[in-house]
Amino acid sequence: MQIQSIFRASHPLPLYRGQGEPASLAVGQVLLIPAPGPIGDLSLQLQSLEPLLCSISSLCPRGRLPPGLSLLHPMAAAECSHHPVKLVMDMDTKAKPPQPHWYERRVQPCVAELLGTALFVCIGCLSSVEDAAGTGRLQPALAHGLALGLTIAVLGDISGGHLNPAVSLGMWLVGGLNITMLIPYWVSQLCGATVGAGLAKAVAASEQYWNASGGAFTIITADDQVPSVLGGEIILTSFLVLVVCMGAANGKTKTPLAPFCVGFSVTVNILAGGAVSGACMNPARAFGPALVANYWDYHWVYWVGPMVAALIVSTLVRTLLGDRSTRLLLK
Repeated sequence: MQIQSIFRASHPLPLYRGQGEPASLAVGQVLLIPAPGPIGDLSLQLQSLEPLLCSISSLCPRGRLPPGLSLLHPMAAAECSHHPVKLVMDMDTKAKPPQPHWYERRVQPCVAELLGTALFVCIGCLSSVEDAAGTGRLQPALAHGLALGLTIAVLGDISGGHLNPAVSLGMWLVGGLNITMLIPYWVSQLCGATVGAGLAKAVAASEQYWNASGGAFTIITADDQVPSVLGGEIILTSFLVLVVCMGAANGKTKTPLAPFCVGFSVTVNILAGGAVSGACMNPARAFGPALVANYWDYHWVYWVGPMVAALIVSTLVRTLLGDRSTRLLLK
């Protein structure tokens, strides 16, 4: 169908008088005027729009536009008086999706972060406390990785499935999280980690729990270990945050497999770096057990390392690795 003229209403405008309720053109809706010619099959296809069929000659006599219509297309409007047309189509039939409720935008993501972090930390602490003899780092690696991947897959569409203050920081820096939600996410994650560590303490055998310090990170026993542990945390967390940012936030590399990629990265990191730093990679995972078991030795390392890693990765993504909508330079 060739279009002769296109008009948009600036205020509600009646189109015709006939049987039934009169049709009207609402503000912002579009009026299409086809070029002269048979409408044939097109009329048959538009039988359901019969209330919108009318004669345009009575609407704009002598080429004058009625009040409320503005010409959007540079084709001559005067032709409409010479060629009465029988088709008026409302192009604004597709309504915009409703705005999500404030609960879904502000509260529900925090609830998901709290619940997800609680489950993840509980599973992680139990895998450390109940570590079977002879499994080494394999049991904690699989438990942490699988728990994280499954939790993100289930709750990711609600909150993004961060479950980690360092991940939330990195996502905010690359544009994947609104700044107004950063602090609420951190609070939710720390509260969830405390709940998860408390659940682990409640169900674990008392002797095993205290022997493992409740799943807290006890690998540092002297000051000279701090540089290697801090460096290990920065490297391991950088890998994790890179997987999250590139797999879930960057448009060019985003993948539906991101939850399991994140889980696998945690498993790989624990297998590779568990003996170096404990492979925490998550300040919330360190905070919850430390609070419940009251073990704070060198706790700051497991905050500084992951947060520095988030800053490093976000800088790389914003300057070098991100797509055009993410990069700040060389667009």
